[in-house]
Amino acid sequence: MAKTREQKEADVKILAEAFSGSKIAVMTDYRGLDVPAINDLRNQLREADVSYKVSKNTLLKVAIAQTNQKQADTSIFTGPMAIAFGQDEAQTCKIIADFAKANENLEILGAIDESGNTLSREEVMVLAKLPSREVLIAMTVGTIAAPLSGFVRVLNGNITKLLFALNAIQTKKGEV
Repeated sequence: MAKTREQKEADVKILAEAFSGSKIAVMTDYRGLDVPAINDLRNQLREADVSYKVSKNTLLKVAIAQTNQKQADTSIFTGPMAIAFGQDEAQTCKIIADFAKANENLEILGAIDESGNTLSREEVMVLAKLPSREVLIAMTVGTIAAPLSGFVRVLNGNITKLLFALNAIQTKKGEV
């Protein structure tokens, strides 16, 4: 049954909000995946707070035209597509890439970031190899804290050596 104009306008509005509200939109070709596989992918994405939508390419192009990502290259919108909209670029790409490795029927076509830049499949794979946001924050905090903790260890070493020297003097005077 064909969709009415009102239904299509509602779909475009939902897609435009999804594009505007996400930091990355990863386009995939899902042909060849069976329903349990797609549901498994959706569940994995849902756990990471990523939405996965299937839509017609013409509606996607209209939705992008209504966002601040107008300059995005829409030439990759060919064939049946599903798009994963996520807030964490690395995590979204990692879930899709891991699923694509396990299921050869899922093909990553590319992505559009929040500023409207179109990313190739290779760039999506590079993003998938990055650590998650939480790990990057922990690494940054560790790097910032390293000099301070080293300084504390140096000061602690001097105090410890002083205490050992005083203890040795006390022991020696106690023997005499």
